[in-house]
Amino acid sequence: MKSPLLALPGAVPAEGADEGVAAHYGDIFREQRNLSRGTGFVDLSHRGVVTVTGADRLAWLHLLLTQHVSGLEPQHATEALVLSPNGHVEHALYLVDDGTTTWAHVEPGTQEALVGYLESMKFFYRVEVADATADYAVVHLPAGSTGSVEGAAAVRELPYGRDLFVPRAELAERAAGYGPAAGVWAYEALRIEGHRPRLGFETDHRTIPHEVDWLRTAVHLQKGCYRGQETVARVHNLGRPPRRLVFLHLDGTEETLPPHGTEVRLASDPDGRALGVVTSSARHHELGPIALAVVKRNVPVDAVLLAGTVPGTQDVIVPQ
Repeated sequence: MKSPLLALPGAVPAEGADEGVAAHYGDIFREQRNLSRGTGFVDLSHRGVVTVTGADRLAWLHLLLTQHVSGLEPQHATEALVLSPNGHVEHALYLVDDGTTTWAHVEPGTQEALVGYLESMKFFYRVEVADATADYAVVHLPAGSTGSVEGAAAVRELPYGRDLFVPRAELAERAAGYGPAAGVWAYEALRIEGHRPRLGFETDHRTIPHEVDWLRTAVHLQKGCYRGQETVARVHNLGRPPRRLVFLHLDGTEETLPPHGTEVRLASDPDGRALGVVTSSARHHELGPIALAVVKRNVPVDAVLLAGTVPGTQDVIVPQ
């Protein structure tokens, strides 16, 4: 879905997974600084929106998701995953319940498959699932923003800002009151800085939640059974995940960033075997070039790594 905010001055369209919104509006560092200071907004209207209504919605979702949501209080934001029977991550949901409806935004293009799965699991529960992407758009306001949330259908309050579900037909009108626009490149740089994984970037078909730090934010280890729960419990209690997410401070002298999928090796053995891959990278307004990567668990935490040809030092996210 092409955002009407691409008509704003300076808008440069994003490509790939973020197609449909602006990558930036002419100055990526100014846009990052604005967000860091609590001003402006990010157009995330390309993301999918799914709603669940009905008296049984929270109890039903509790059976399907990795998060404890049976008693989710109104206006309390949380994250949850849908796993395969073998415990691999299939969907990531960013949730809030308003007392009558559970709202979730998801990665662009994944909402149809998610709705299909949820529909297949309804059985006799009093729930209704809908793909609301055509009717609602997601807007992000940074922490400290004074932008009004009036008129939003739902709001997710987060440590790093607010996610608003706004009527899509009113997106352009409401955005005018949120302050200067920032593109998804600025949002991604701050996401990488915050070590927040993203489905399809930090994940592949083999990813389990432990590898990318989703145990901390999207999995409740004491809740009852759900699909894939056996893998989650076994790896948590008896072993360690085969891979781990790391944050990389990249050499600032290189002109290009290593793209998603770039192989990672030890700087001390540049011709050796690949030990992982870059999953996301960005230029940060303070930190310079940064990246997230998924590497084998036994890679020494103090080792200098090569992301392609770019050296980088590690910050530990998931312990060895």
